[in-house]
Amino acid sequence: MTFAEAQHRHAALAAEIRRHDHAYYVLAQPVVTDQEYDRLYRELADLEGAFPALVSPDSPTQRVGGSPVKEFASSVHLEPMLSLDNTYSREEVAEFVNRVQKLLPGETLTWVVEPKIDGLAVNLTYERGVLVRGATRGDGTTGDDITANLRTIHSVPARIPLTAAGPPAPERLEVRGEVYLTRSGFQKLNQDRAAAGEELFANPRNAAAGSLKQLDPRIVARRPLDLILYAVGRVEGAENAPARHEEMLAWLHALGFKTPERTWQCGSIDELLAAIAELDSIRRDLPYETDGAVIKLSSHAQRAVAGFTSKAPRWAMAYKYAAEQGRTRLRAITIQVGRTGQLTPVAELEPVALAGSTISRVTLHNEDYIRQKDIRLGDTVIVEKAGEVIPAIVGVALELRQGGETTFDFPRACPECGSQASRAPGEDVGDEGVAWRCLNPDCPARVRGRIEHWCARAALDIEGGGEVLVRQLVSSGLVQTVADLYRLKPAEVAGLERMGEKSAQNFLDGVVASRSRDLWRVLFGLGILHVGAGVAKALGRAFPTLDDLLFASVDRLQACEEVGSVIAASIVQWQGDARNRELVERLRQAGVNFNSALYQPQAAAGPFAGLTFVLTGTLPTLKREEAAARIEARGGRVAGSVSKKTSYVVAGADAGSKLEKAQALGLKILDEAAFLQLCESPAR
Repeated sequence: MTFAEAQHRHAALAAEIRRHDHAYYVLAQPVVTDQEYDRLYRELADLEGAFPALVSPDSPTQRVGGSPVKEFASSVHLEPMLSLDNTYSREEVAEFVNRVQKLLPGETLTWVVEPKIDGLAVNLTYERGVLVRGATRGDGTTGDDITANLRTIHSVPARIPLTAAGPPAPERLEVRGEVYLTRSGFQKLNQDRAAAGEELFANPRNAAAGSLKQLDPRIVARRPLDLILYAVGRVEGAENAPARHEEMLAWLHALGFKTPERTWQCGSIDELLAAIAELDSIRRDLPYETDGAVIKLSSHAQRAVAGFTSKAPRWAMAYKYAAEQGRTRLRAITIQVGRTGQLTPVAELEPVALAGSTISRVTLHNEDYIRQKDIRLGDTVIVEKAGEVIPAIVGVALELRQGGETTFDFPRACPECGSQASRAPGEDVGDEGVAWRCLNPDCPARVRGRIEHWCARAALDIEGGGEVLVRQLVSSGLVQTVADLYRLKPAEVAGLERMGEKSAQNFLDGVVASRSRDLWRVLFGLGILHVGAGVAKALGRAFPTLDDLLFASVDRLQACEEVGSVIAASIVQWQGDARNRELVERLRQAGVNFNSALYQPQAAAGPFAGLTFVLTGTLPTLKREEAAARIEARGGRVAGSVSKKTSYVVAGADAGSKLEKAQALGLKILDEAAFLQLCESPAR
């Protein structure tokens, strides 16, 4: 076969596979068997193997490709990706409609109601029909670039339009939607995780969000994710761009995207309320979780007049359905001990069905929470799923008390190791009161918690290092600190219950791979009080190595973005513990990476070195990404939020809350002209 013949066949195969993907994943109407699809795919892959020059980013074979990244890059949205105002009140729906009517006096308003899918909002950018970037919502202006992960989702077309019959693709198109897991996909995912001894996901939304945050797209590809689009951002070079929301949805569908399968057009408050009620009656039959209804003004022209607040559009809102409640008996209260030693009470309930799942255990937070709600053993309690996600006991059915209920005596000793518990205030305790803590650092529960935290996805990401395996490693005496993981032998792990040679080797391969993780993951994995993932990344940008960080002064630490006096003191205190210093040395000997790939030297070249900028609003001529590029090219840093450490705020039209905060803090504020003048200055 000549190259020209291969090129022609490649184009035909790629187009045919894209059509089959669309039919299967978007329309749910497959037209070929799995075997025929696999044959086409293999032929395409073989063709690309023989003619590597044919491989392109939008080829069906490139949905999963590349190596895991060390860190997500930032991605600036072409248009702000705002959130919606929420309400649980039918009366507030009427007030919302009346407010919009006042903004558009005398005009006839038409509304669209659609399901509020419980997933993770994303932004896709296409240029000349090809997917070039995909990002999370982030702060509404800047999100994480997760393009490689989104490419693995089969309902995300790599190229639009899919057929010659579809409308032409705009020069540039931003589309917004929700990535989610179907109910059946979520159930299958948790079944597979349970079989592998891994921690189960709490709900489909957490599973979808956690999947998209994976740094390895090969892991994402194994998750049954889907996408539904419901909005557009910027559109450039489109012929006959839609003027109404329902037309926009039909246009997106014609381009090849999946859109909501059911919407309601409404012309009055009564019709809106009826649509909300109808959606509530059928939403549990939908293939995905929903937690509300989204109400949008249909006309794009009317939307432009209604405008936006600093946080949300004035022409849309979300009606959240009241959390479903159930009643059940509290059989017992058990105590869990975390890695910090905190003793957390857990309610053991008679199982109750609630919002599509069965609830048998609910956290009670701490002793004060139990007392404030007067929760007693044997009570009939009222259980609610906040946002239909996290179960909570919101009260007691006092009228059902029989007199035999008893108060719960909170233990004054750790139930795991018997050490005396302390009620000294802990910095990581929330607003619910002061927690009891086990102060024994060798408590088996604390040891297990530290090791599970080290193995977690957000830390060193050691696959298989979940609760089941860690409990066995600790109880058998094989592991007492995270450094012990790096001296485990295959025979030792394979000898544990439910761990054959293959499972053991997979886990140990993950341990070996964790040696090369970036410094910020090591920092987070060490479990230093107050050092979460965000702070760990900020420290990774400020310090080249772990040694530089741990031996830094409080003042030097506080000079870092996102690090205040409490965090700095916590790091210094952690380093001052001889046990922690010994752990660091053992990790060094095990070959764990202590260098930061995120490090940005303060002495970076350029007139903006050491300066932090925040961009807000719409600039007259510069796009936001253009302004950011000018800053970074001059050695500066672009942040997503305003703080006391912000050097300059560059503000355009409709700047909103960031500008207000900058003014309150007395920061330097630049318009576009002043910013451009600063860029031309040889030094700051």
